[in-house]
Amino acid sequence: MPRFSPKFLLVAATLTNLVSAEAMSENRIDLVRPDAPELAAHGEHGVGRMTMQLTNPNQYDIVRIAADETPERYDRPLTVEIFYPAEAHVAPEPMRVILRDGQREVDIHGLSKPDATPAKASAPYPLVLISHGYPGNRFLMSHLAENLATKGYVAVSIDHTDSMYHDKAAFGSTLVNRPLDQMFVLNEMDRLSKDDNSPLAGLIDTSRTGLIGYSMGGYGAIISAGGGVTDKSIGYEWGAPDGLLGMHKAGSTDHETLIDPRLKAIVAIGPWGRNRDFWDAEGLSGVRVPALYMAGSVDDVSQYETGIRKIWEESSGTDRHLLTFISANHNAAAPMPAPMESYPFSDELGWAPFEHYADAVWDTVRMNNITQHFATAFMDLHLKNDTDKAAYLDLIETAEDGVFARNDDGMDKPEHTYWRGFPDRSAKGLMFETRSKGE
Repeated sequence: MPRFSPKFLLVAATLTNLVSAEAMSENRIDLVRPDAPELAAHGEHGVGRMTMQLTNPNQYDIVRIAADETPERYDRPLTVEIFYPAEAHVAPEPMRVILRDGQREVDIHGLSKPDATPAKASAPYPLVLISHGYPGNRFLMSHLAENLATKGYVAVSIDHTDSMYHDKAAFGSTLVNRPLDQMFVLNEMDRLSKDDNSPLAGLIDTSRTGLIGYSMGGYGAIISAGGGVTDKSIGYEWGAPDGLLGMHKAGSTDHETLIDPRLKAIVAIGPWGRNRDFWDAEGLSGVRVPALYMAGSVDDVSQYETGIRKIWEESSGTDRHLLTFISANHNAAAPMPAPMESYPFSDELGWAPFEHYADAVWDTVRMNNITQHFATAFMDLHLKNDTDKAAYLDLIETAEDGVFARNDDGMDKPEHTYWRGFPDRSAKGLMFETRSKGE
């Protein structure tokens, strides 16, 4: 191993710190570390983005119903941010986002440019819906949306009304509306992609749709994929009012009607609900599309052993994976790097908004890169039928048990068992477990 002088090391460390400080001060969400796994790298496309206001008519107004107010139905507004493949050389512009305190607005910097010219030569592209937690907003996972857009996906990130930083309201609204919002946006993207007067005309192939949800977004993804809820959860006094959650009950006609054959795969990150008996083994056996679950092993919100891990175990009606970040908490894998403005203490919250984005053990960019890698492999396999990506999901369970052994020409030796796509010494603190349908 080469030896370097103290002066060289000091200069290198200073340059590294300057780069890191500059990236942090700009609130960059598009960073790919040198030790990132292979598929985290950006693809060939530039990224455009557009904001759309959608309206889902005649929906139950859960907030009013919970407060014993009328009218009980309303036209439900939803804002979406659409990230799409654009011409290769676009000049990115920052995104203006609301912080976790629900008040301050800050700029984050990524790869996307508003209303950039779509790259239509390769269209139509598969659709990936992205659904934030409670609370959250459509930019919380914009690092992942942009990353997927560079690789030939249209990623549509949803602002879920009553569930955002600035409009957080009755939890029952999230319980009922989350899967309804997801499937409504799928239908709207289908409609707009077929409308010659729409900026999305010809851009999206909704027959190849994936869904990525974080926390309550993961809860919604499981219901959308076929995991019906329990009688117990329908009856919670603190849950949805008037038994309205019954529309998602396992085996019910309403729930079966919600399930859409265009949905081909889900990624549920820290999905909430099993820890509160919103599902049981029977309900989770209804999940009928391939599923990739991600979790921190010390998640104290959705719970790991009694929550997320049980979801993975009990989703027996499909092939599924569980990626575990050892010692990470509920912020594992999904949130963008914490904006610098989130560091100070917030009087509104009683804590620093930083805590909403960051993990005490894991570097956020590192987790984002790992998420981008696995989401790319999983979506490419199931939405693009890229069977070569299956090798990135066929892994020894505990990363640190892998052996890195290659010849000088880069070819794997027979004893090589290291995680596919991970540089030597980089597959640490991770587990990846797989179960097949029926297991």
